[in-house]
Amino acid sequence: MSLDLSTAPESVYDRLEPLLPRVRKPVQYVGGERNATVTPWEDADVHWALCYPDAYEVGLPNQGLMILYEVLNERPDALAERTYAVWPDLAALMREHGVPQFTVDAHRPVAAFDVLGVSFATELGYTNLLEILDLAGVPLHAADRSAEHPLVLAGGHAAFNPEPIADFVDLVALGDGEEVVGDITDVVRAAKAEGLSRHETLERLAGVPGVYVPALYAVDYHDDGSIAAVRPTSPAAPERIHKRTTSDLDDWPYPKKPLVPMAETVHERMSVEIFRGCTRGCRFCQAGMITRPVRERSKQGVSEMVESGLAASGYSEVGLLSLSSADHSEIGEIAKGLADRYEGTGTGLSLPSTRVDAFNVDLAEELTRSGRRSGLTFAPEGGSERLRRVINKMVSEEELIATVATAYEHGWRQVKLYFMCGLPTETDEDVLQIAAMAHEVVRTGRKAAGRGDVRATVSIGAFVPKPHTPFQWAAQTAPEVVDDRLRKLREAINSDRSLGRNVGLRYHDGQPSLIEGLLSRGDRRVGRVIEAVWRDGGHFDGWSEYFSFERWETAAAQQLPSQGVDLFWFTTRERDEHEVLPWDHLDSGLDRGWLWDDWQDALDSREQDDCRWTPCFDCGVCPQMGTEIQIGPTAGEMAPGRMLPLTPVETRTSTPVHNPRLSGAGGATGQDPR
Repeated sequence: MSLDLSTAPESVYDRLEPLLPRVRKPVQYVGGERNATVTPWEDADVHWALCYPDAYEVGLPNQGLMILYEVLNERPDALAERTYAVWPDLAALMREHGVPQFTVDAHRPVAAFDVLGVSFATELGYTNLLEILDLAGVPLHAADRSAEHPLVLAGGHAAFNPEPIADFVDLVALGDGEEVVGDITDVVRAAKAEGLSRHETLERLAGVPGVYVPALYAVDYHDDGSIAAVRPTSPAAPERIHKRTTSDLDDWPYPKKPLVPMAETVHERMSVEIFRGCTRGCRFCQAGMITRPVRERSKQGVSEMVESGLAASGYSEVGLLSLSSADHSEIGEIAKGLADRYEGTGTGLSLPSTRVDAFNVDLAEELTRSGRRSGLTFAPEGGSERLRRVINKMVSEEELIATVATAYEHGWRQVKLYFMCGLPTETDEDVLQIAAMAHEVVRTGRKAAGRGDVRATVSIGAFVPKPHTPFQWAAQTAPEVVDDRLRKLREAINSDRSLGRNVGLRYHDGQPSLIEGLLSRGDRRVGRVIEAVWRDGGHFDGWSEYFSFERWETAAAQQLPSQGVDLFWFTTRERDEHEVLPWDHLDSGLDRGWLWDDWQDALDSREQDDCRWTPCFDCGVCPQMGTEIQIGPTAGEMAPGRMLPLTPVETRTSTPVHNPRLSGAGGATGQDPR
């Protein structure tokens, strides 16, 4: 790579603009959003194109991309611009008229940048990656790229098993991105100054903690199709790659100036991440597992971010975001403080979906003091109490009914209940109990509210086993089984005519989830399937109007059998304890033996407590990653008798303690657009 800043790439806007009247939602391609940044090309040594591989309306509100955009643009030696997947109507016109993939900030060609950083929230975005590369004029395969092409970097939750896209990306960033993008920038800047080759640059990047370079590893297979080993082929490549963890969120108060879209997006609000990580231990939840440990933003930090963000954006709603926002140890004080400050200003506060056992009417009243009272969302996940023990979602039906009744009594009229279908050990009866629960919720709600217009909506998603969770070994339920159970559930919900239209049902069929399962737990051989699907016109697979199960099924049947595997080998097959999994060399901090023991506990319907309030359960994250659980100063008041009072430093480092369940385990080591 060479440091040549003499020629800035020209904007493609003059060629793009005549095409815009011919496409839907043209405003999403013009840029100029409030708080967008355009830096002169020659002012930066390293140029980043940050990509969200989905439509603008989904990608612009993404917090991760927004944070990295600000972090990089604050550096004097770097600039960052944004690019999103373009809809098929514009893509066709771009190919016809020779317009390459562009950034929305300065409409520069993506191929001119040093790094193309792609943030994957879902594996169903993989075909969009290939579409973006092709439109940009960047070779699909990393092996075919030269020094003139950008380094293609994958990150995000769906990159914790990047093996299916290993042939298409140059490097992968595991874990939190705030600090690693700076380290990558330093290496790329030095590589350009020294005139290093692409291979030399990648070897140097492999030495950055949290960075994985797939080309520096080889995969060996057994005769039965399973993996024998994933091994480094270069001295520069470590045996294992450990995720990056941003320890103190108050040191990273981003985004300071949230982007305000020009076009309609899925979320029209200013958002603050109030804590990161979750130790509730839901066995299906990849996000909760890979983002451990819990790190809370302080009450003052949240307040300052809300104040500056509202001033910079002009939004009238603030979302307090995390995986389980009501679990913040100071959530009551945070909500009251914000409600007091913004009462009468028209500014509303909201939380994402709330755990049943974390719902508090006083908290909810604070959040709705502005006069806005939207529906409440609870996620029991499993229809029966037995199944909720399997998935470690510790809430009883009695608790759910009582909580929802309280909400109806205090003026709420709409409740959404989220469940999954196809969970390990699930039976038809487990799913049918969802109908009984929904009926009881409405009956109890009518009585509590003293009126008949209360409503419950049941939303069902098909379960997909994910890497780095206790269910990573589980067999995925076949689509026809999922669809049959959903049919029976619909009949059961409609069987009580006295409830009329008070119970609604929304669900997705099982076929897209099977493909998500293929991409989630696949290895490098799946890359051929992804490419075949894209070449056959596949893209926007997260959108029902573009997804084609037949296309994926055909591509899998054509590409996989010659390699000794098939679609169902990757999805509906249960793995054994000693099978090498495609992501075993990528370390999320969780001890593999702990995950296996938790899988066995799931099969025995045994629950696990939240280690924030109990002795350590030895998952491995804190000692192995050198990180800490960080809890606010009022945490000791949250669960009296369950934890020691904290000092004003307000951090607790988990240390291994004896747990009979773990004896012999080997020591301590949402947005859905459819």
